[in-house]
Parts: sequence; structure tokens; C-alpha cells
Amino acid sequence: MPQKSTAFTAASHLKNMAFVLAVLAAPTASWAEKRTFDMTIEDTKIMLVDKQAFHTFAFNGQVPGPLIHVKEGDEVTVNVNNLTTLPHTIHWHGLLQKGSWRMDGVPDTTQAAIKPGDSFTYKFVAEPSGTMWYHCHVNVNEHAAMRGMWGPFIIDPKTPKPIEKKVTKDYIMMLSDWASKWAFKPGYGGVPGDVFDYFTLNGKAFPDSQPLRVNKGDVVRLRLIGAGDLTHSIHIHGHVFLVAFKDGRPLPAPYEADTIMVGPGERYDLILTMDNPGRWMVHDHVDSHTMNGDKPMGGLMTVIEYNEISRDDPFYAWKDKVFEPDFYYEESLKKPYGMHDAAVFKGQAIQ
Repeated sequence: MPQKSTAFTAASHLKNMAFVLAVLAAPTASWAEKRTFDMTIEDTKIMLVDKQAFHTFAFNGQVPGPLIHVKEGDEVTVNVNNLTTLPHTIHWHGLLQKGSWRMDGVPDTTQAAIKPGDSFTYKFVAEPSGTMWYHCHVNVNEHAAMRGMWGPFIIDPKTPKPIEKKVTKDYIMMLSDWASKWAFKPGYGGVPGDVFDYFTLNGKAFPDSQPLRVNKGDVVRLRLIGAGDLTHSIHIHGHVFLVAFKDGRPLPAPYEADTIMVGPGERYDLILTMDNPGRWMVHDHVDSHTMNGDKPMGGLMTVIEYNEISRDDPFYAWKDKVFEPDFYYEESLKKPYGMHDAAVFKGQAIQ
């Protein structure tokens, strides 16, 4: 009898364990989804600032490329059609590609480059979570460094950190640099000795960039992505920020700062509490990066504008500026998960 009781107890325990495991597995199964996106690569002309145009190889005809916003564990398929006259690939920067190394997007290593007129399909699982990005990996010295072949890839975690739950506004800033010598010479440039003379936030230089409009009390997440060839020292006036994530990963000991160095390929997520109403400059403290060619007061600069403060001072450079929302993907990040084009980044097709 005791043996029968023991066997019965063991069987019951196994059934209970199986039930618990099934319950634990259920959220994961319901969380992950399959998502399919279509993406083109197009010859496109964009305007960096004033009259300085540039020939780019643009994802979906825009620079930066469309936002891809998914959940951790999602199965992602991206069908890429190369409409340009040069070969390309897409590297999914920061994604681990576990069991899918052929999807890493490196020509002559994981795949043949996508020839002009050809297509390629990438399939992978979106992991790990965090601020990631994508870019061409063919002739990165030119295609990524100065042809605008980059875009943000944001992967939301299954279990957000407490600090993430406090965020009320979410912005993406992709930092890049351009050598005007090669502006309309596709297939050339990005070589040692190049002089970078234009510097942009999301493909635009001040004053053609846009402000960051906030309300007192907002908690802002600012996702910095080093998409270019140079290192940028980003300084924010009037606030101390918390450096909370590095390359998509939460830091075990977040730290406070007001200036941070962002190198090529790096990502930092900063958390700012909007507690000091005013107009506050955000700029690169590598001073030569705040120029447009040979003209000062340009380049990597923008302004935090509190909505509580009027914008009509006669000396204010942006007194009459027409505000274009979604310049930092702040509206796209509110949309349902998916791939989101942004009209504000669209260029002019080059035939």
C-alpha cells in the first residue's frame, strides 16, 4: 500500500509539474509573432541642409530607413529588392542570429551580395531586446558611412525594466557624417583622408533638424545610434541624464552624466526627467561637428523645447519653424508593431 501511495504521489507531482510548465510556456507562445516586411533599396537624393544634397542608396527611399519595431522573440522575414545599380546586403546590427548565421548580411561570408535588380529574403528571430539598427555591409566605408544605408530596429523586451515603464516620450537619434566631395559620385568615397564636412541627426543638419518638444514632468528615453564613421560627444544642456542601456543591454549600474561619447556602431539609451522648463541645446561637443561645410552654428545640433515656454523670442533661430512630427520616430514608436515609413525622411528618386 505505501508503494502504491508513493507511486500515486509521484504521478500527481509529475502532472502538476507538467501543468506549471505549460502555464509558464503559454505567455512566450502568445508573445512571439510572425512578421513579414518588404523593403526596397533605391537611388535617392536627400537634402542634408540648405542646398547641400547627397546621392543616397535609401531603404524604401528614405534616410534614415523605416523603423522596424517588433517584440523580443518575434519571427521576422524581410524581403529585400535592390533597385539600385550597385550590390548591397543588410546586416542586422546587434541581433545575435542564433541558428541563423546565414542571415547576418555580410557579403562573401554569409551570403552573396544582392545584385542590382535581384532580391533576397532574410529570416531570423528578433533577439536580444533593445535599441538595435540595420545597415548595408557592402563597402561599408561608402554605403553605410555616407550613403544613408541605415535605419533603426527596436526590439521591445518580454519583461521591461522598471525604468522603461516610466518613459512617456521615446526618441531615436541616428548620428552621421558626410563628405560633400563625394555627394554625387555613387560608388566612390569613404576612403582614408576624406574630409567630413557635414554632420547630421537623422539625416538633417541644424537648422533643418527638428526640436524635441516635451512637457514638464515627461520622462524621455533618448536612443542614440552611431551610424556614421566618426565619434560624437553628445552634450545636453540644463539636465542630467541617466545612462541606462548600452548596445541594447540594461546596465547593471546606470550612471548619471551630461555628456556621452558615441562611437561608430554604438548605441546608448539615455533617460531624462523633464524638470527644468526652458529651451535647451543638444549638440555634439566635438566643435567642428557643429558646422555646415565652412559655416558655423550647424551640424549635430537640436533644441529641447518645453511646451510651457513660448517660442516667439525674435532672436530664436526656430521662432518661425514649421514643426514636423516623427522626425525622431516619436510618432512611429507609438504605432502597432511593424515596419513604419516616415514621410519626413523621404527623398527624391534618382532615375
